[in-house]
Amino acid sequence: MLIVISGLPGVGKTTVADLVGARLGAVRLSIDPVEDALLGAGFPQGWETGVAAYEAVRAMAELNLRTGRTVVVDAVNDSEPARDTWRRAADSADAELCSVVLTMSDAIGHASRLRERDRGFTHVTEPTWTEVAGREVAPWVDTLRTIDVSGMSGEQVAADVERYVVEFRFNN
Repeated sequence: MLIVISGLPGVGKTTVADLVGARLGAVRLSIDPVEDALLGAGFPQGWETGVAAYEAVRAMAELNLRTGRTVVVDAVNDSEPARDTWRRAADSADAELCSVVLTMSDAIGHASRLRERDRGFTHVTEPTWTEVAGREVAPWVDTLRTIDVSGMSGEQVAADVERYVVEFRFNN
């Protein structure tokens, strides 16, 4: 199974994906560290490098899915081309695709998370609240679970994701 945890920067995707991955014994993959490495290798900042990071993570997801491993990916996935990356990966590996979108209705809390965030990347910069709040997200067409993380701990969100994964497996 390929579990993709999506959402705007600062909603807790990486924290939740780490928790879910650990609980499920899954392979954990994330876009931002790959993009940071590509930028460090001299790739230019921009859309093409972001796409390259998605494609590199897709290739690793496919390799792991083909060995029967569950894979948990965290990525913003704000466009259909980005989401199609994971559809292709699941199709290529004959795996189920389980999508979860994290949102945060508490704008003050979301802005605060972004101001306080430092993930230690050398080349990927942390977005500002203005950049995140103004970001357009294409409507989703997939079956998915949306979770508003406002007021929830990472553990609570991870437990909700795990319940959905079990429900998803049962219904598919």
